[in-house]
Amino acid sequence: MLQETVLRLEGLPDLGAPMVVCNDDHRFMVAEQLRQVSQTAGSVILEPVGRNTAPAVAVAALQAMETGADPVLLVLPADHVIRDAAALCAAISAGVDAVQGGALLTFGIVPTSPETGYGYIRRGERLGDRGEAPGVRSQVNNTPHPSPLSPYEVSSFVEKPDLETAERYLESGDYYWNSGMFLFKASAYLGELKKHSPEMLTACRKAWTGRVTDLDFTRLDAEAFAACPADSIDYAVMEKTERAVMIPLDVGWSDVGSWAALWEVGESDGSCSDSRGNVTVGDVFDLDCNDSYIYAGSRLVAGIGLQDVVVVETADAVLVAAKDQVQKVKQIVEQLKKLGREEHLLHRRVNRPWGAYEGLDAGDGFLVKRITVNPGASLSLQCHQYRAEHWIVVRGIAEITCENVIQTLEANQSFYIPIGDKHRLSNPGDEILEIIEVQTGDHLSEDDIERFSDQYGR
Repeated sequence: MLQETVLRLEGLPDLGAPMVVCNDDHRFMVAEQLRQVSQTAGSVILEPVGRNTAPAVAVAALQAMETGADPVLLVLPADHVIRDAAALCAAISAGVDAVQGGALLTFGIVPTSPETGYGYIRRGERLGDRGEAPGVRSQVNNTPHPSPLSPYEVSSFVEKPDLETAERYLESGDYYWNSGMFLFKASAYLGELKKHSPEMLTACRKAWTGRVTDLDFTRLDAEAFAACPADSIDYAVMEKTERAVMIPLDVGWSDVGSWAALWEVGESDGSCSDSRGNVTVGDVFDLDCNDSYIYAGSRLVAGIGLQDVVVVETADAVLVAAKDQVQKVKQIVEQLKKLGREEHLLHRRVNRPWGAYEGLDAGDGFLVKRITVNPGASLSLQCHQYRAEHWIVVRGIAEITCENVIQTLEANQSFYIPIGDKHRLSNPGDEILEIIEVQTGDHLSEDDIERFSDQYGR
């Protein structure tokens, strides 16, 4: 979905390189996802802790203005489905004039049902139908016949309603789902943040000033950012500013907040769906199932007689839930945390700057991993005090350093690393290197790594 968020903007005029704000734990995953679609990030800003969207966008705005420029920022969450990318780009282009005049623009999704899970935006007057909107100097005011994509004033932001209220909103035609997507100049956002949430801006400036560069990443000052108030753009700025405007958007949008939402997306656009309303992904067999979502991530999944059920199978966990109860997965996560389990923290596949590793099997005294190393990449020169390792090359070319020996291996060849020996694994080829690693010993953990040389600064 991160890849799709970036790629759907292709063809948008004057589009800069993407700036990504993410948690420190996700940095290598983000870098790899962008690499796979040949995208180079303008910056990847790492949050030491989550503080919601308002601080995240503030540090991005500070980054954007670092060289003295004042660009227009397009703020997009990475978990949206949008079927009509061309219509989105047209709406973005239509909003630039208002934004250049000082407006803070959001996009209101034309509602298709009385949804109770979204916040709403109430539409005000169209900017071209009246005088200037409060605080906004927009060129569209001089347009005698505004296009359907002309911006409107925001009359109000509304919290998630109950069903009866949502039905009234839908019937009135004046309310739109709050998309969480925004368009504004960097200086306009920071100016409104200073006006309405000055303590937040102060903390963000301090975190930005104390940043450090780590490879291709920018690390915010952890102490300063942790002290920043947590709030969304809506609460911190948009609900308070007099410069808020909106453009209606009808682009086949979905905020994929649950697995049930993926069923809705797949069922409505026909992708991966059948005549009985089932949406299946992966190696799935179903018998007499109806209106269900079945996802097979790593093996065959067979469903029999399911009705309105969500089944999600991955290598590390399986979820089975009634479709109208799937939001309660958050409660399962909380129980996992209380029990000290790790499923909510780690997947079997773990991304690293050089590639990734995936746990395959484990038992008393042994651990088996699949390791993939990107072309030209290299692991650190390291040793282990409690384990030996046996490497079997499955695909690609491996250059192995062990003490003073350097050896090149190809598929079906193997190498043994004794306990305590300094060693390094590198990929000198132009294809992915894949090996199977078998660890043996009394203590098999990632904390048994002593690094001597590491190009990634760890």
